[in-house]
Amino acid sequence: MEKRKFKWRKWLIVLAGIVATLAIVAFIGLTWFMNKSKPIIDGELAVNILEQDVSVTRDDKGVPHIFAKTDADLYRAQGYVQAQDRLFQMDLARRQASGRLSEIIGEATINTDKHFRTFSLRDAAEKSLAAYDEESKQVLEWYAEGVNAFIAQAKENKTLSYEFSLLGYEPEEWTVVDSLTIGKYMAYDLGGNWNTIAFRHWALQNFDEEKAKELFIKYPENASSIIEANIKNPVAVAGQFNADLLPNEFNGSNNWVVSGDKTKSGTPILADDPHLGLSTPSIWYQMHLQSPQQNVSGVIFAGIPGIILGHNDDIAWGVTNVGPDVQDLYIEIPNLDNPTQYRYDGKWEQAEVRDESIKVKDGETVDFEVVVTRHGPIMTDLAFKDTKPTAQFSMQWTALQSTAELRAVIGFNKAESWDDFEKALEDFKAPAQNFVFASKDGTIAYKANGQIPIRKQGDGQLPVPGDSSDYGWDGFIPWDELPTVVNPEEGFIATANNQVVGEEYPYHITDFWAQPYRFERIKEVLEANDSITVEDMMNLQMDQHNLYAREFLPSLLTSMKAQDQDGTYTEIIAMLENWDMVDAKESGAPLVFHTLMTKLQEVLFKDQMPADMYDIMHGKFNITDQLLRTAYAGGKSIWIEEQGGVDATVYKALELTIAQLEDQFGKNASKWQWGDFHQLTFDHTLGSASPILAAYFNAKKVPIGGSKVTVQAADNDLSGNVDHGASWRFVVDVGDLTSGYHIVGPGQSGHVKSDWYQDQVLDWADGDYHRTFVKQEDIKGKTLKLKAK
Repeated sequence: MEKRKFKWRKWLIVLAGIVATLAIVAFIGLTWFMNKSKPIIDGELAVNILEQDVSVTRDDKGVPHIFAKTDADLYRAQGYVQAQDRLFQMDLARRQASGRLSEIIGEATINTDKHFRTFSLRDAAEKSLAAYDEESKQVLEWYAEGVNAFIAQAKENKTLSYEFSLLGYEPEEWTVVDSLTIGKYMAYDLGGNWNTIAFRHWALQNFDEEKAKELFIKYPENASSIIEANIKNPVAVAGQFNADLLPNEFNGSNNWVVSGDKTKSGTPILADDPHLGLSTPSIWYQMHLQSPQQNVSGVIFAGIPGIILGHNDDIAWGVTNVGPDVQDLYIEIPNLDNPTQYRYDGKWEQAEVRDESIKVKDGETVDFEVVVTRHGPIMTDLAFKDTKPTAQFSMQWTALQSTAELRAVIGFNKAESWDDFEKALEDFKAPAQNFVFASKDGTIAYKANGQIPIRKQGDGQLPVPGDSSDYGWDGFIPWDELPTVVNPEEGFIATANNQVVGEEYPYHITDFWAQPYRFERIKEVLEANDSITVEDMMNLQMDQHNLYAREFLPSLLTSMKAQDQDGTYTEIIAMLENWDMVDAKESGAPLVFHTLMTKLQEVLFKDQMPADMYDIMHGKFNITDQLLRTAYAGGKSIWIEEQGGVDATVYKALELTIAQLEDQFGKNASKWQWGDFHQLTFDHTLGSASPILAAYFNAKKVPIGGSKVTVQAADNDLSGNVDHGASWRFVVDVGDLTSGYHIVGPGQSGHVKSDWYQDQVLDWADGDYHRTFVKQEDIKGKTLKLKAK
């Protein structure tokens, strides 16, 4: 028996050794496979498209500084370098926007492809190419040459990034339309309101008019004919649309600029932090481009040439989203005998029909058509299968027109003054943005830019009849009448997606502005300081004061105390009463407050509408705020009265809040912390495929403070994942434009083996900025020489 045991023990040791050896070999093989596609960042590389040698120095944060002798080689090198670090992201972006994900992923993305083909982003990009002058087209071509030079080398050397091997395909050549399509996707991400229009149409069908009225930010009192048309011509909405494909309703930004009269340096300081989805890699790619014609530093979307936000030797600029109503829905009446004809002024009009057949990996091609009326694509073609609808929605959208935003970007990069910059702005039409500006001559300025439609009737809150020329657009707000401010007496200009015009403004922009709390906090801080520094601006970008709570918490506490007669929630109420109204990660009160505000929406709306309608009901916070203000001012709200009044409504939400938090974090509320729930995440696309890939590609979660209503924007999903916020933070004093201060979370590189893959995660959480220089002698790092042919 002892000998037999010894033999088994011996064989187990041998087997364990074999397994360990195989694991080591597999690890070495995986490491070799991953490392072979790491970008070459020093030494020399031959790039045969270049006319002269180009120098690329990556600094200690992986920011490439490109020095070229001509603009032609500068843009070629920019394309090459972006592809080194972000080619898979670039390829995925053009595929998503073009509706071509199914070719590489399979059946799982067919509906996504249908969605984006219906939105017609690539078709709009192709049409926009004609709007560009020869200089801009040449820039696009030079950039594409650089991307393709890298693709060709990587294919030849078998060093394409690992993602391509994992998905089993190789990227196609880059085209100028690919870059423009990614630009149109950004207009999609920042310029959407069609779903809220569809929701209001559904609400008029399903609730009494007075009850539906409370779901409007501002009810269209003088549009009885439009309301009647919506009631008489119901379009199927519930059960038809996937809310997961909608842009985040909190896509926006903070920006501000302060004059030299209010700064310690005596020169203007500009700050900008666009709020978008947080992911690995970042949506932004930071770069510095220098040639004899320009010296510009900042960020750009991977896949596009130039620098869209940042500074040059003379000026600095930043943006926030205006959020205007630039998408309108039309109620189209189809000819039931010929469903691609639609009634217009008493006649049947033939729509354009585009064949958009979708190729599917390991599957059959899916036949799909996009039908386009005079107003735009039919949106409800995604919904109807076996029935012939008597009414459908089409969508008119500014971004589907021929626009030339890249020409504006080229103009920004070389502008030397406000006059130069404002002239370049004329070409930036979609998405509409709040631009702030500062120059070394002391000028500070602001313009709400873009094409904002003037409607013949209505204000964009409801679908309008598509069968009559009495409705539609009658041009756009004239350029010289767009909101503009230059050198204001206050000494600063700030925007945070807040209302930028008053009642006296003669044109409609939107009624759906962001909640005002970020803007009010920025204004509060800037007004109180007349010796502002760059460090003050960084601190303000990380500010966690919650003015949402400052407005509502006293009233909410009154309701809680009125209902909590038996003292069930005495400890919770005391926690909220003692809160300093700062969304600190160590505090338990923000966890209660933010959960409560979400539960209020659930109490009011969730049980009274289908799940998908609840999901596409953007503006729930604004509407809930509106109802609470009315109720606390002594007014009546049908939605709140149905719950037994405002005190009862708040208490129901409190009960749901505490039940959820006790289930998640235990019954001892004194140990609750906002950061236990509210955790920063930068997820990679491949991380969603499995927990193993998630552990490998995704950053480790980090507890953080802030929220969607604080200046430190950090919005979380229902699971607490902070996946939306300041995708780039930027501060610069125009008195010294030789450098600027940046954070690009999670890092510069898209390659998991790069030192710069996720090295800025903690920087993002803690507000640790890196300084980026633009003088060649100040830049330290590894230098790659791109050798000309």
